[in-house]
Amino acid sequence: MTSLRHVEVVVPARDEEEHVQGCLSSIRAATHLLRSLHPTVSTGVTVVLDSCADSTAEIVRQLEIHSVAGEFGSVGAARRAGIADALIRADIHTDSLWLANTDADTLVPDTWLLTQLQLADNGADAVIGTVTPAGLEPEIHRLWREKHCLTEGHGHVHGANLGLRASVYAAAGGFADLTVHEDRDLVRRVRAVTPRWVATHRTTVTTSGRTHSRVDGGFASYVADLARDSTCV
Repeated sequence: MTSLRHVEVVVPARDEEEHVQGCLSSIRAATHLLRSLHPTVSTGVTVVLDSCADSTAEIVRQLEIHSVAGEFGSVGAARRAGIADALIRADIHTDSLWLANTDADTLVPDTWLLTQLQLADNGADAVIGTVTPAGLEPEIHRLWREKHCLTEGHGHVHGANLGLRASVYAAAGGFADLTVHEDRDLVRRVRAVTPRWVATHRTTVTTSGRTHSRVDGGFASYVADLARDSTCV
């Protein structure tokens, strides 16, 4: 029997009306599979609505998903707010609470949460997953694969695919108020407080391959750089 009692998925969203429904549908499938095999484990989803001016909030409401709304100003602050809300609502010991982080433009596989729970039961305090961008042109996809070793023990960190025990999240100080690389910053501190982390490709998710970014240095900026590299002569 698993030692975890609750799994909470936290999803920051800012004007993601094109993607959020698909994202939440994939998360719903993952939570259903987890509960069917581990009925003692409850699940929840928290969407953090960050300064949304489109129909994202309405879509989330229609899907009857819990949300937190505000003007957070950075993805780090949004993730932090969503987790803080989840910790209050869960009201259980943080060793028994698992926090699964992804993004609103991302699709998770049905086994996403189940695999994280299995790794946690084998001793992992954090599960660091991979992402695969969707819709890339063949040459950009080739460059992506050249730069990414999508295997067990990989060296990548993505906030769109990061799970960890709530007690370790707290011990590491949580997400910082950063506009980019809040995921790398947290994982660096997690690794400083526990040796029990796993970098795996088994939980890989599919994320948007868009090249327009709201912030410099984010994932979309990276994909845009690859696109420019693919056209160099």
